[in-house]
Amino acid sequence: MSKGSTILALAPAPQISRSNLLIRTTSTLISAGTERMLVGFGKASYLDKARQQPEKVKMVLEKISTDGLLTTIEAVQSKLAQPLPLGYCNVGLVQEIGSGVDGFKVGDRVVSNGPHADIVKVPKNLCARIPDVVNDESASFVVVASIGLQGIRLAQPTLGESFVVTGAGLIGLLTVQLLRSHGCRVLAIDFDESKLELARLFGAVTCNPGRGEDPVAAGMAFSRGQGVDGVIITASTKSNDPVTQAARMCRKRGRIVLVGVTGLELNRADFYEKELSFQVSCSYGPGRYDPSYEEKGQDYPLGFVRWTEQRNFEAVLDMLASGQLDVRPLITHRFAFEDAPKAYETLTEDKSGLGILLQYNSPVAQRVVRSVQLRSDATFNAQRPVLGFIGAGNYASRMLIPAFKAAGAQFHTIVTAGGINGVIHGEKAGFAEASTDMAAMLDNATINTVAIVTRHDTHARFVAQALKAGKNVFVEKPLAIDHESLAEVEAAFALAHAAKTDASRQDNSRGPQLMVGFNRRFSPQVQKIKALLQPVKEPKSFIMTMNAGAIPADHWTQDNAVGGGRIIGEACHFIDLMRFLAGSPIVSIQARRMGDAPGVAITEDKASITLGFEDGSFGTILYLANGAASFPKERVEVFAAGRVLQLDNFRKLKGYGWPGFSKMNLWKQDKGQNACAAAFLQAVEKGSSAIPVDELFEVARVTIDVAEQLRKQ
Repeated sequence: MSKGSTILALAPAPQISRSNLLIRTTSTLISAGTERMLVGFGKASYLDKARQQPEKVKMVLEKISTDGLLTTIEAVQSKLAQPLPLGYCNVGLVQEIGSGVDGFKVGDRVVSNGPHADIVKVPKNLCARIPDVVNDESASFVVVASIGLQGIRLAQPTLGESFVVTGAGLIGLLTVQLLRSHGCRVLAIDFDESKLELARLFGAVTCNPGRGEDPVAAGMAFSRGQGVDGVIITASTKSNDPVTQAARMCRKRGRIVLVGVTGLELNRADFYEKELSFQVSCSYGPGRYDPSYEEKGQDYPLGFVRWTEQRNFEAVLDMLASGQLDVRPLITHRFAFEDAPKAYETLTEDKSGLGILLQYNSPVAQRVVRSVQLRSDATFNAQRPVLGFIGAGNYASRMLIPAFKAAGAQFHTIVTAGGINGVIHGEKAGFAEASTDMAAMLDNATINTVAIVTRHDTHARFVAQALKAGKNVFVEKPLAIDHESLAEVEAAFALAHAAKTDASRQDNSRGPQLMVGFNRRFSPQVQKIKALLQPVKEPKSFIMTMNAGAIPADHWTQDNAVGGGRIIGEACHFIDLMRFLAGSPIVSIQARRMGDAPGVAITEDKASITLGFEDGSFGTILYLANGAASFPKERVEVFAAGRVLQLDNFRKLKGYGWPGFSKMNLWKQDKGQNACAAAFLQAVEKGSSAIPVDELFEVARVTIDVAEQLRKQ
C-alpha cells in the first residue's frame, strides 16, 4: 500500500485458467530476506525510496520534462499505491485443474511459488508434487532452497572441494546443507552468532567478522592456504566487501556466484590475476521470467535443460524425503494466517527470525467464494448507467476507474482474474462488490453497462459476450486484434440492435451502446483543434509522431496473439485521432516498417503509416520505439489553408497563422480520459453514440490492415 502497511484482505477466489492449478493452501513460508526488504521499502519515505532506486529517479525526471510535474506526481503516487501480494513459498492441495495440465490431479499435495493466500492460482511449471514422507511445513522451504540450489548449480561444485557461503540467513543455511550433500567442505560467514551456530549444526566451519575475525584469512586457512574453490554469496548488503573478500580468498580460476544482493564495485586486479569467474544467479533456475515456460506451460526438453525451476523444486523435495536436507531447525515462528500482520511485525522487529510459517486452517467453503461485498449501503438508479468493470490493472486503476468516478458513474461490481486487485481498487473507488465471476456479473440485471480493461486478446470476446447480454459496452483499445474477432463483435452488435429494434420498434440507436477508449479525441486541446479546423473546407495534412519508447520483444504487447502488437495495441489511438480531425472516411493506407538489422529484434514498432481520406486529406503517423525519452512522447501537427497547429504531449498547443489564436497551454497533461468517460455515460443515458460505431469499426479494420501490411514486409 502507499504507506507501506501490510494488510490481510478478504478477496474472491481466483478463476482457473489454462495451464494453471488452483491450490488450497495449507502452509506458507515467509522469505525473511526478500519480504523484509519489500516491507521495509514500502514503509520508506519518498526520499529513501528514491535513494534506493536512482535509475527510477532518472525516469521520473525525464517524465517531468515531457509530461509536466503534476502529471508525473500523480503517476508516481499511483504506482507506489499499487498493492503487492507477498510471498512465494506455498504448500497446499490441488483444488482445480485448468486445461492443458497433465501430471497433477485434484487432491495432490503440491509446492508452488504462490503467494500467501487461502487459494492461489499457479502455472503448472511452477508446481511440484510432494512425496508422502515430506510434511507440509518442511515442503514450505522448497522454493527458497531452490534459489540456493540454482546458485550451487552455477558454481558446479565437485566432491571434496572447499566452498564459502557468505551470509548465513535462510537461503545461506539451506545452501550450506546442499553443499555439504554435494560432498563439499563449507565455511559460513555471518555477523550473527545464532545463525552461525546453526551453520555449525549443519557441518560448516564458521567465521564471524563482528568478532574481529578476518574472512579472507579464515578462507585461506580453511582451504589449507590454497584458496577456496568457490564462494556463494547469499548476503543482502550495499557493501562491496562480500565480492572483494570472495575474490581475495579464491584460488586461481575459482568461481563466485551471487545469489543475494551486494555492492558490485569490482576490483579488476582481484579477478584478472586469478582469472576468476563471477556470475549472478537468477532465482530458482532456468525458466524464470520466461513467459513461454511460466505462463504458457511450455517445458524445456530434459535432454537440453536438465534443471528447470520445476525440476529444481523436485530435487529439493527428494533431498527432504531422503533426510539429506533438514529444515526443522530453521523454523523459528508459527502464526495462523489470520495473524499474518503480526508475523510481519515479528519479521521487521526480530532480525533473528528465520523460518516464519503461516498456517491455514479456515474451512474450505469460506475460501472458494467468487464474490465479496465491499459496500452494504449501495443503491442504484436504474435509469442511469450502472457499471460492471472487468479488469483492475495499472491503467484501469490509475486512469479509467478514477475517470469514470469523476464522471459520476455508479459502480456495482469489479471483476478480476485474481481477486485481490479488484478488492483493493474496488474499495478505494466505491464499488459495491468484487468478483472473479464474469458470467455472474453479466447475468446481473442491475448492471446495464460494462467497462472492459483486460489484455488485448480478450477484448473482442468479452465485448461480444457483453453485447449479447444486452449491456452497454466501453472497451479500452483495441476493439479487436484480428479481422475474425472484429467480425464477431460486429455480428454481436448487429444482433443486439436488431433484437432491441424488434422489441421496441424504435430507432436502432436505442440499442446497447459500444464505445472504444479513444480518449485523445476528447482532450481539450484536440477539441480546440477540431473547432479551428471546422471552417476549413479544403483538404488537410497531418503529421503525428509517437515517440513510443522501447519495449522488449518478448513483452506481451509485442505478441501478436496476445497483445496484437504495438500498432494494433497503441497506434490505433492515432489512426482514430487522425480520422476524427479529418472528419472524412479513410480510403487508402500505406505502411512501412524499419528494415531488419543483425542483432536487432524484428518488431513492428518502428513504422510509418500514411492514410488517405475521402475528402483529399492525408496524414502520416510515425510510430517510433527508437527515440530519446527526453523528446516529447506525442506530437500532433496539422497543416491547412496556409496555417499550422502543433500540439506537444497534450500540454502545449501552438497556432501559426491562425487569426485570433496563438496558443493554448495546460498546467498538466490532459489526454481526455475524464471527458471520454463522461461522454460515454452521457451517450448511454441519451441512447446516442459518443463515437459513431461505424467509425469504431472503420478504425479497427484499418488498424488491423496496417499491421498486416507491416508484417508482410
